[in-house]
Amino acid sequence: MSDHSETPVELPTGWTTKVPDLDDLPALLRLRAVDKTPFEGSGKVDADAIAGEIAGPASWTRQQLVAIDPDGDVRAWAIAHDRAAGRTLVYLYVDRTLAQAAEVAAGLYAWLAEQARSMAELRGITESHLDASPFADDTVQREWLAAAGFTNRRTWLHMSRPVLPDEKVPALREGVTIRPVETHENGMPVAADLQTVHQTLEESFQDHFNSYRESFPEFVQRLREDPGHRWDHWWLAYVDDTLPAGTLVASVLPANAAGVEGTYVEYIGVNRNARGRGVAKGLLYTVIGDALERGRDRVSLEVDADSPTGADGLYKSMGWVTDYVTESWHKDVTV
Repeated sequence: MSDHSETPVELPTGWTTKVPDLDDLPALLRLRAVDKTPFEGSGKVDADAIAGEIAGPASWTRQQLVAIDPDGDVRAWAIAHDRAAGRTLVYLYVDRTLAQAAEVAAGLYAWLAEQARSMAELRGITESHLDASPFADDTVQREWLAAAGFTNRRTWLHMSRPVLPDEKVPALREGVTIRPVETHENGMPVAADLQTVHQTLEESFQDHFNSYRESFPEFVQRLREDPGHRWDHWWLAYVDDTLPAGTLVASVLPANAAGVEGTYVEYIGVNRNARGRGVAKGLLYTVIGDALERGRDRVSLEVDADSPTGADGLYKSMGWVTDYVTESWHKDVTV
């Protein structure tokens, strides 16, 4: 994607901007850690993931700027992620000790809106939907978003469940079978299975909030950008050995303070025609069992608090608890 960083940014006198590089990594890690600590209870940040956003494969679909104060210090970081046709995820981290923090935020949110317009134009479409995800208790970020024309639309629960060493995983319901995606001898997945996963998710999420169609190449590339991606964390579910009924894609969570990794459920989708057959619960127990075998101590996920499937109720019944809450704030722009 072309570089749109030349778009003028209104910042306080003496401030400058530039596209971040790996030399900025320490400053960006600090910004991200300070942003999350009050709400997640931890400032632990995955340095490899941040480096991938700056200069790895994950940077290819992003437009980014850092804002530099008159003393030459990086004090803010803005990211526009071309997530799907017509949908741009935006992230903004600003040093809140600044007296001019609100002014910096206003200038960078305006820049992010321009990036969304440029991305839509490159895709040959006429509008884009900006999506920001502040912590629900982050009153400062919420004020900045409201001032920039964003509207609060949804609430998301970030949940985790412990995996106990002596845990017993129940058997699947009769008629339900679950298997990993097939692989070639070299460990690479069979393309047909990946396409089935993609198609199943697209069909499963048609009635979900903020669902945007994503092409198969975009879907696979985006998931592979994650440092926690593993091909052996993809599963397909079937009912009565017929058409695919559901799928789950997971990734590896970095080690916690105890040095133990976890598993993160990136996606779980069940075809509407197969709901109520125990498919979702079977997929979740499959990933719990996999985490148990790998010596991991937790499985985490994110769920729409207003999901039409009532997924949060299922997770709570299976032992998941909410660690923290985020929101979806939206703004539409046109080319």
